[in-house]
Parts: sequence; C-alpha cells; structure tokens
Amino acid sequence: MGHESSVDDLARDLEEALRLDDKQADRAGDSAASGSDAESTHTAPSSPDSTPEPEGSPDTDSAAAGAPVTLTVHRPLLPAGVTSLLAGANSALDAIAERIQSGMAKRIIVMAGAGISTAAGIPDFRSPGSGLYANLQKYTLPYPEAIFTLDYFRKKPKPFYVLAKELYPGQFAPTASHFFVKLLAQRGLLLRHYTQNIDCLERAAGVESSLIVEAHGSFHQAHCIGSGCGKEFPQDWIRERIFSDQTPRCDRCSSLVKPDITFFGEGLPARFFDMIGGDFAACDMLTVMGTSLQVQPFASLVGDVGPSVPRLLINRERVGEGAGHPRGFDFDGRRGAGAVHRDALVLGDCDDACRLLADKLGWAEELAGLVAGAQAQTSL
Repeated sequence: MGHESSVDDLARDLEEALRLDDKQADRAGDSAASGSDAESTHTAPSSPDSTPEPEGSPDTDSAAAGAPVTLTVHRPLLPAGVTSLLAGANSALDAIAERIQSGMAKRIIVMAGAGISTAAGIPDFRSPGSGLYANLQKYTLPYPEAIFTLDYFRKKPKPFYVLAKELYPGQFAPTASHFFVKLLAQRGLLLRHYTQNIDCLERAAGVESSLIVEAHGSFHQAHCIGSGCGKEFPQDWIRERIFSDQTPRCDRCSSLVKPDITFFGEGLPARFFDMIGGDFAACDMLTVMGTSLQVQPFASLVGDVGPSVPRLLINRERVGEGAGHPRGFDFDGRRGAGAVHRDALVLGDCDDACRLLADKLGWAEELAGLVAGAQAQTSL
C-alpha cells in the first residue's frame, strides 16, 4: 500500500493504536490454531525469584485476580528436510534468548501494537456507559469514526479534543513490555522500535526518540492544519490548551492545531518510509508484540527482514501467517523441504512474555524494578 490507507484500513489502524482491538481480550488458549504439533507452557515469573513451570505444566491461565497466567510456547514437529535456526534449545524462546546472550542478535527490531499497552489502563471506547464513545454521545457524532476525519474535525473540533484529553500521554504508566524495549536499548541491542500506538509510552519508559518510529503518529508534537501554514507546536503547548478545555489555534494564522496522529486520508509519517529500508535490511532479529498484523503497510514489514533472520511473535493469538501473508510467519515449517524454519511463537499476554524472556536473559530483577518505579510515580 502507498502512503495513504483506505478508510477500512485506517479504521483498523486507529482502533489498534487506541487500544480498540477486541481480540486482545481473547484467551491465548482459545486462539491457538488447530493442527499445531506440540506446545509447552510456562508460568510467567511474578517476581525476580520465581521461575517458569517445567514444560508440559498444566494450563493455569485464569482471569481471576492474582492467578498465574500461563504462556504457551509453540513447539512444532517440523517436516523432514526443514532446517531450523531455533533447534538445539529447550524451546524456541530459549533459542531466542541464547542468540541474544551470545551476541548473534545485536540489531533487534521490535514491532508493537495495542497489546503492549493494554495493561497501562488506557480507557477503551466501547464499554457501555463508561467507554469513550459513550461519553461523546452528547456531541451527536454522525458515526464514531467521524472524530478522526479531517472534514469533521475542521467543522467540529471539540469532540476530538475531549477524546484527546482522556488519552493524553502523562496519565498512564509504561508497561513491562515498554520497559523490556528500554532494556534492549540500554544494552545497545535495539536497532529500532516500530509502534502502531499513539500513546508515547515508549518515550515515557525512557527509550530515546531516535530509536522510535511511530508508524501512525503520536501526541509528541502538533501542527497547524491551516493551508500553507503547518507551524509546529510542542507537546506542552497543546497539552496546556487541551487540559484547560480551550480549542488549540495557531498563533500565526488562527487555524486549528492538531496532534500529529494519523487521521483518515492522511499519509503515514515520512519518518516511517525513510527508516524501513535500511532498518529491516540490517536487522538480525525481529520481535513482534501485541498486534493483529492486519493494517498495511505496517503488517508487511514482517517479511522485509532477511531470510535467515529469526522472528518472534508474542501475541494472544496466531497472526501474520497463511495465504494472506506470503512472506509472513511460518511457525510449523509448512513451506516444506529446503525451507529454513526461523519463526518462534509465544501465545499469551505481552507483559508476561517479556517478563519470562527477561528472566531467561537475567534481566528479571531490573525489569521488575523499572515497572514498580513507574507505577509508584503514576500513583503520586
């Protein structure tokens, strides 16, 4: 797809960016595709001293508060003639950890969607009586997505600014997934973090802006939408006006000022297209977390890494494979003899999977400390 998305794709785009993907509420066990050959389960460590359950442990996935959450690490029985880059370890996740520890993976790209931010507490749109759409009913939107169209925004900007106030960065703490990305960056292992989210939680976690590509824009900056103007405004300037219930207007031409998030019909940020070619050619490990991989061109990036680059999917369901993704994931070696198997799959909560991987890397205590510190800061 080119620089612009269709209305349908942008609808999915914005829903994922604003934590609207209802599929993220599905249990991991319900989403595993039929026909998988073998699986192993691990209980994610809840503290630095805890360890994963042995492989083959019973399913303890539960929605009850405080209950352990089981991650399913996919372990396929590969067809004859298929060579695996992930062989020799206890599990595919162990193989991923070993490649990082050995220095074989030191230019890691992370691709992330709404699933890495669901634990941050950002309100959803559709909860009856309390969802953001319900709270906007007094503005009588012609249809819910109108709030993200430029034509409607120019005529009636108030609903969008009310929504922006609810979602604005600074009100939510980064999750374990965001801090895992920070740990990769601190160790010089993160080549780039590509995110579909507009919440700026990677920045809040301390990931440098030079390492982030916000594929669908963010609240980090804002611009005047006046014809021929385009003046840039910092986040603090527009935040002050939004939180004081003012309509932000340009001090040069009096036109509306909009945060740099992608609306319907707008092109993706230039930085996205500027960076993908060099980044994905240089990548030596790809990690994809918390995304449905339905929105282009973001979804197709999975196939842009080299054929011998390991790829890890952490998600509540299997995505990015099959006929609709010719260069997508192949978790089961179905491409046949001569193919190189390089795709690992962990089904479950992104934060739990990041904690487990951090535990295997010896980073669990540091990760737990970062999460605890952010939560304490937010509660002040």
